Amino acid sequence: MPFATHLVCRECGKKYPLASLTACEECFGPLELDYDYAAIQKSLSREMLQSRPPNMWRYREFLPLSEPPKVGFDVGFTPLIHARRLGDTLGLKNLYIKNDAVNHPTLSFKDRVVAVSISKAIEFGFRVVGCASTGNLANAVAAQAASAGLESYILIPEDLETVKIMATAVYRPRLIKVRGNYDTVNRLCSEIADEKGWAFVNVNLRPYYAEGSKTMGHEILEQLNWQVPDNVVLPMAGGSLLNKINKAFNEFEKVGWIQKNTAKFFGAQASGCSPISTAFKENYPDIQPVKPKTIAKSLAIGNPADGYYAVETIRRSGGRADDVSDEEIVEGIQLLAETEGIFTETAGGVTIGVLKKLVEEKHIHPDEVTVAAITGQGLKTVEVLSETTYSIPIINADYDDFEKVLK
Repeated sequence: MPFATHLVCRECGKKYPLASLTACEECFGPLELDYDYAAIQKSLSREMLQSRPPNMWRYREFLPLSEPPKVGFDVGFTPLIHARRLGDTLGLKNLYIKNDAVNHPTLSFKDRVVAVSISKAIEFGFRVVGCASTGNLANAVAAQAASAGLESYILIPEDLETVKIMATAVYRPRLIKVRGNYDTVNRLCSEIADEKGWAFVNVNLRPYYAEGSKTMGHEILEQLNWQVPDNVVLPMAGGSLLNKINKAFNEFEKVGWIQKNTAKFFGAQASGCSPISTAFKENYPDIQPVKPKTIAKSLAIGNPADGYYAVETIRRSGGRADDVSDEEIVEGIQLLAETEGIFTETAGGVTIGVLKKLVEEKHIHPDEVTVAAITGQGLKTVEVLSETTYSIPIINADYDDFEKVLK
């Protein structure tokens, strides 16, 4: 039984039936999914949920599908790791890492949003899907479209990392580089979706696509044994992930599985593309678009669609937004790797860099339960690490040479 009831405009409140829509036809405001939470509460218990297979579909009542999923059957339920060594280094006693760098099938949290949006595209009868992407979404759409036998069109900025391009091209989508940044690519995709009538997951399926992010929040609460963390630190590109984790926490409060959503939300950006953190820190009423210039290309969205709402969520929760330099991003990647054995892409370096800053500035206290999200795998952005950073000797296959290296 589907529990999603309708789409509703966040700005004017106008309601729409469940259909392929980009924005409100009255005021162009973004659309949000609503659900019959009373019916969910009657039909599902925590015990029933815990008996289900460990993937994102265990939370299917909170997702907008009317039929069983068509792709991404093993997506989600990634590890929540008690990061003791990183916590010791930063001075946090209860630090947890939510590790979507091992998500299936393409090693990023984007597998979640794509599993929902492509399943919904098939429900709506689309046979062609696509996206505008800064890398991880391209990987996920190409892989899951291939598994469903759908034709796919992936448009990316021309300067994307080589590994992310190859990790998309291997699935044989129609992959097209566009001169310009992500915002330029996104505008073109909106035009193509209108002209061709294709399903672009983050354009005319965006309300459904974004709902997949909630499952990371659902998992955090279940994996903490239904305890709400004091703090959640998340990377921000468009700002949607932070809003959706907050929505997930609110949903579990509505069905009575947690007492109250008291979490503080902290958003992390790269200083070279920080429209959301700048709006927070400068107390701007709106987001001021920027031209991205950062090594964290997966977060390089200069005009974030959900940025205004991310700032609202952060302020209401009592949290904070901040940003770090490219050098601090690389230091964050290194710190996570050498303390927890987790290799993250640049977005994770942003998260860890900002987490370190928040602790140093005493916005996060040592005894609080803090969750930091790692959203992508380090092998995708390995070029930001230079071999010259590390001392890697070359020796002959000779034991004496080996002994010399040890001195």
